[in-house]
Amino acid sequence: MLDEHALTKLVIWLQSQGVAASGLSHARKLSGGAIQENWALDLALENSHGTQIVPLVLRADAPSSVGESLGRAQEFNLLRAAFSAGVTVPEPLWLNEGSLLGRPFFIMRRAAGTAAGHRIVKDPSLGGDKIALTRRIGEEFARLHKIRPPASTLAASPTQAPNLDFLTLPRTTPVQDAIRDWRHWLDQHHTPFPALEWGLRWLELHEPTSLGIVLCHRDLRTGNYMVDEHGLTAILDWEFAGWSDPREDLGWFCARCWRFGQTGPGKEAGGIGPKEVLLASYQAVSGIDISPADLHYWEVYAHARWAMIALMQGERHNSGQERSLELALTAHIVPELELQILRMTLAYPDASPTHKEPR
Repeated sequence: MLDEHALTKLVIWLQSQGVAASGLSHARKLSGGAIQENWALDLALENSHGTQIVPLVLRADAPSSVGESLGRAQEFNLLRAAFSAGVTVPEPLWLNEGSLLGRPFFIMRRAAGTAAGHRIVKDPSLGGDKIALTRRIGEEFARLHKIRPPASTLAASPTQAPNLDFLTLPRTTPVQDAIRDWRHWLDQHHTPFPALEWGLRWLELHEPTSLGIVLCHRDLRTGNYMVDEHGLTAILDWEFAGWSDPREDLGWFCARCWRFGQTGPGKEAGGIGPKEVLLASYQAVSGIDISPADLHYWEVYAHARWAMIALMQGERHNSGQERSLELALTAHIVPELELQILRMTLAYPDASPTHKEPR
């Protein structure tokens, strides 16, 4: 995508935006990004002191997308809102919604460090003290969740969300909306998934009382934040963000499927630290106390949601929209997720549906 011709067009466009750009170099596609494409590049910026090299990332639409995923203009505005709220995100700089590169894209500053989840959970030299990193993630969630829609029902003084009108408020509750959409998708699919359907019914029957609606990242997990040797440097990948219950973010971060094999005690939060540390730091900043039972519920929800996303990614390959081995293989994790859903719902007190179906 970013050949020499494209880089030249980008420089000319940046100059038209008032940027004293003299060149772009070292463009390389970053790993990951099954849903979006990320390109690292260096901007040569002219100022009174000479030439300054500014490391950037260009984030563009993939050839096809998952229905849940937001567009680049929307993600750009989310980054601006989070950046303004003090969340540790790469500073969003420029947005292009036209046809300059054939797809919408935006450019942001490039953060230092790595986001490789399998390395972060195992390498003691990455992320600094892991307990401190866990505590920091809880604080980041709390700052993000201070952004609320108008007429929020959550207690405390809300920070009204700027320029986020494109985000749809839940019609009922985030869980009930999701279950309705997922069932509709499964009803159209050629293959039955009874264990997943069981999980959806369990979620429907055991939904806890709402805590209100806040801005949630909805994909903040180990692998979607960057660290260096000292600690957190950036929270990435905002294309799934939306209005939801704050516990969705915490359950997603703690879900077993995002721990990169770290399943022992004290590693329940993202494979890096204890749940208790995450929840305590979250409560200290937000004032919201999350019970273990509620967190368990939202971990079940996380596994169901990831299973649905994996199925949809597999269909991107199977339908011919985007031929990709990575997408094809993603769908093969669904049985493992279904098994975990069954374990979590059957082992939890009062997990079985209380009604009896007619014979």
